[in-house]
Amino acid sequence: MRRGAELAAGMPAAPPKRTAPRRSLWRRNRWLVARRASQLLVLALFLLGPWAGVWIVRGNLASSDWLGLLSLTDPFVALQTLLAHRSISGTALLGAAIVAGAYMVLGGRSYCAWVCPINPVTDLAAWLRIKLRLPALLGRVKPDRRLRYAVLGVALGLSALLGSVVWETVNPITLLQRALVFGVAGGYGAVLAVFGLDLLVLPRGWCGHLCPVGAFYGVLGRGAMLHVSAENRDDCTRCGDCFRVCPEPQVIAPALYGAAQGRSPVIESAACIRCARCLDVCDEDVFRLRLLAPGRRKVRGANGGPP
Repeated sequence: MRRGAELAAGMPAAPPKRTAPRRSLWRRNRWLVARRASQLLVLALFLLGPWAGVWIVRGNLASSDWLGLLSLTDPFVALQTLLAHRSISGTALLGAAIVAGAYMVLGGRSYCAWVCPINPVTDLAAWLRIKLRLPALLGRVKPDRRLRYAVLGVALGLSALLGSVVWETVNPITLLQRALVFGVAGGYGAVLAVFGLDLLVLPRGWCGHLCPVGAFYGVLGRGAMLHVSAENRDDCTRCGDCFRVCPEPQVIAPALYGAAQGRSPVIESAACIRCARCLDVCDEDVFRLRLLAPGRRKVRGANGGPP
C-alpha cells in the first residue's frame, strides 16, 4: 500500500545507490527545528499575557493587537466577517491587508508550516503512523485534495447565509488557543479529533484534504515570491526521501522530473507549504529556497539543465 502511494505521488519505484554521504542528524532536521521554534514562539507570545501578565500581544491568530500599536487580522476571518455583516472596520481591513501582503510574498501556506499550532499535531500523527506501520481505515480510498476548497466554499457560503463567522466556531486552531487560555475541554477534543483522523483514518487528512484555512492561504499565495526550487535536479539520485517527508508530495514531481518536458525547477503549486523538509533530507542538495519575481520563475537549473 505504501509503495502504491509513493508511486502515485511521483516517487521512483526503486531507489538507486546514494552518491553523497548521508547528512548528520542536525542537517537533516535543521529546518524542522526552525519551524518548531517559530510555532512555539508565536504560541508563547499569545500565552504570555493570560499566563504571566506580560501583554505583548492580545487576542488570537484570528485577530490580535501587538503592543497596542499594530492590529492584525486573519484575512480568512476578515472575508467571513465581510460576508456575514456586509461591512468590516477599517482597522480590521488594514490588519488583514498587512497579513495578506506578507503571505503573498512568503507563500500563503507558509502559515501552515511556520505559524499554525495544529501543524505539529498532524506531523506527529504522520510520524507515528509510519513508525507504527498503521494502516489507514480508508484503505486505498484517497479523497481528492481539492475537497478542502469545497470546505472553504461552504464556510464562506454559510457565513454569508447565517450572518456569522461560521468557521471560527469549529476551527481547531481557535479552539486550541481558547483551551490553552481558558481551559475549555472542547478545544483539546478538536485537536484529538484531528490527530485521530490523520493517525488512523486518512494520512494527512486534515491539512492535506479538509482544512479551509490552508486552502484559503494557498489561494492567497498563488503569486508568491518565495518558492522551493529543485535547482540541482540533475544531481537527484531518485532516493525518494523528499517525497517521504513532504506533507504535499504531489507538488514535487513536476519540478524535480520535468526537465525533459521543459518544466521549471521551481515548485509553483499553491499546495506547497514551504516547510523546507525536502531541503533537510536531500543529501545531494537538490533543493533551494528562492525569492523569485513571477516573471523569473522559469529559471535554468544550477547545472545548466532546461527550465
